[in-house]
Amino acid sequence: MTSPKAGLLTASSRTDAPRRDTLRRERSRAGGVKTRARPVFVLASGSPRRVTLLAQVGIDPDALRPATIDETPRRSEMPRTLAARLARAKAEAARDQLADDTDLADAFVLAADTVVAVGRRILLKPGSVEEAVASLELLSGRAHRVMTGICLITPDDRVRVRIVETTVRFKRLDQAEIETYIASREWRGKAGGYAIQGLAGGFVQKIVGSYTNVVGLPLTEVMGMLTGEGFPIYANWSKAGATEDTA
Repeated sequence: MTSPKAGLLTASSRTDAPRRDTLRRERSRAGGVKTRARPVFVLASGSPRRVTLLAQVGIDPDALRPATIDETPRRSEMPRTLAARLARAKAEAARDQLADDTDLADAFVLAADTVVAVGRRILLKPGSVEEAVASLELLSGRAHRVMTGICLITPDDRVRVRIVETTVRFKRLDQAEIETYIASREWRGKAGGYAIQGLAGGFVQKIVGSYTNVVGLPLTEVMGMLTGEGFPIYANWSKAGATEDTA
């Protein structure tokens, strides 16, 4: 006869959650990416800037899978910690989206999140003109840090996370410069309320570190992570040269 205690232990160890075995996991156990002639790559972002940066080094994502997550910083969360946490959350959300997609289940998944900070203060994407003005006034005449967390999930579900930090110094901005920049509307959807690759490039006095990191994706580090996991970036470069020779 089963004792009440034993029955309770059995019930507590049983799970009614859906099975986590997915096509991705099955392929991972079977060798995943090795069964394909060309690895599949998914960018967990819909950012045109990140797509353009990847194209610059010959990477054309097979799919974009933007992940909608809560990007609110936790209480007392440091900027670097936030960037790493959000990048990983986005990569994992995208990975789960495609876990049973026959074409993408064994893809490399890359996500990134860029955070702008002055000291420990995190400058989010402005939600209004007033917030954008306040951000530019804070950045005026001083240095700030731009941190991008990048997360790569391999076809066999290994997770690699890296933080890249760049220091940017703005010149002192007068009110007219701030007002005209706000009127351009270029600040919308940008961490810190500016885009260095656009009009705000004229505000930058000094940059220490990766320029592409400030744009939104540190290419040197992304390439290092991908090549370190066997993704054939440079094969595309050779193909581009061969195409040019036959043109």
